[in-house]
Amino acid sequence: MNAQRFTEQNLRRLGLLCALGTLLVVSAIPSNADASEDERRTDSSGKPTIVLVHGAFADASGWADVIKRLQRQGYTAYAFSNPLRSIAGDAEYLRYFLSTLTGPIVLVGHSYGGAVITNAATGNPNVKALVYIASYALAEGETISQANALGGGHSELGEHLILRPFPGGGTTDADGYIDPAFFHELFAGDLREKDAAVAAASQRPAAASIFVTPSGPPAWQAIPSWYLVARDDKVIPPEAQRVMARRAGAHTFEIRSSHVAMVSHPAAVTELIVEAAGCR
Repeated sequence: MNAQRFTEQNLRRLGLLCALGTLLVVSAIPSNADASEDERRTDSSGKPTIVLVHGAFADASGWADVIKRLQRQGYTAYAFSNPLRSIAGDAEYLRYFLSTLTGPIVLVGHSYGGAVITNAATGNPNVKALVYIASYALAEGETISQANALGGGHSELGEHLILRPFPGGGTTDADGYIDPAFFHELFAGDLREKDAAVAAASQRPAAASIFVTPSGPPAWQAIPSWYLVARDDKVIPPEAQRVMARRAGAHTFEIRSSHVAMVSHPAAVTELIVEAAGCR
């Protein structure tokens, strides 16, 4: 299977990816009940722990400036390494990570990371707030591909993806990368060109099947949420972001930003997280 441009037609052909491989990996992680107090991380400051979840075509380093600001304000923050393999498997992996923490938690998701926190936080009483940064607050049964069409917007992502095979993907799945020639314009339009070029070269691929996998029961039905709309986003249409924020009942704010608001506007993103963290 050669690398090929990823179109909406390719998306429709993809079947659901079994999350078994990821679940086998996380099954070795001890549950919160099995961990000792020393093994479980807790924040003695009384402030909630902030867990930041990156999306596709990126990694945890995108939260660096936000983490610095949170730490200066006395917060414990973790940038979770999202496997980017399947919604169900990635959410299960995050659930196990959350089980090692004690005390209140604020979950923050960017892009596809929003789909992961939407599923991982369901039923977790320690998660006190969800924060969506230009991300997917999916409804039950909804796919990312469907969410991109909400509000009549158009995502340019499907027009500029390249597929590469990965072990175990067979003929029904592949790793999706943004074509580096379009990365700056599509993903990070308000970053310097040389910084966007580095991000394009170091992007982490996501299994293409995540775009057509239905989401589970959403945590935002029971947990208060905040949403930052990126008005200049070409990955998730701003129109779709507004629809997802509205139906989740989220406290919604908008800024003029590309898709990577946490990189180009870390102060605004941090401010929103701190606001969510302060609401008990």
